[in-house]
Amino acid sequence: MEGIEYVLPGDIEKRSFEIIGEELKERGIVLPPDEEPVTKRVIHTSADFEYADTLMFSKDAVKIARDLIRRGADIVTDTEMAKAGINKKTLAKFGGMVHCFMSEEDVAREAKERYVTRATVSMEVAATLPGPVIFAIGNAPTALISLYEMMQKGIYRPQFVIGVPVGFVNVVQAKELFINSDVPYIINRGRKGGSNVAAAICNALLYGLEKNQ
Repeated sequence: MEGIEYVLPGDIEKRSFEIIGEELKERGIVLPPDEEPVTKRVIHTSADFEYADTLMFSKDAVKIARDLIRRGADIVTDTEMAKAGINKKTLAKFGGMVHCFMSEEDVAREAKERYVTRATVSMEVAATLPGPVIFAIGNAPTALISLYEMMQKGIYRPQFVIGVPVGFVNVVQAKELFINSDVPYIINRGRKGGSNVAAAICNALLYGLEKNQ
């Protein structure tokens, strides 16, 4: 059929990344080498080239996140969708697990009693985990706000934040809290994001480590 590109099933992802690279070049966009695999995977997941401009990385963010994974860091998400999308088999090679506390009965009950979101309580539960934790937030800005409030009170300091919640209420403001903090982060500025983007960032970090093993 005219215009159809025939690609073997095993080569589809490779060809997709080639197309992304070609289009970035056409747009005159050159990504920093350490950030490139992360940004390209987010574009691959979303088909949205705006992420090349809005995805923000703190200094040495990719290196710091990968060092945490090497040390056996767990990943905490704010949705079951993000949890499902993260490659748990690869993370387990480094001793880490993926957690999502959003659907736990105790979390739901406490959130109702305190008139706060489940994401708020989930972050408080996550703060009790032993060892290093990477937070991958793709849906709930209140998760970021909860982490920031704990940090401000001296209760807990997250070691790394992936902040890509999507939406309209407090989304932009919650992201800016961490952009203006000293916590290492990968954050997408603006309203865009989502659980799929959070998972894509985690997987880009994981696949880069796996490739270098």
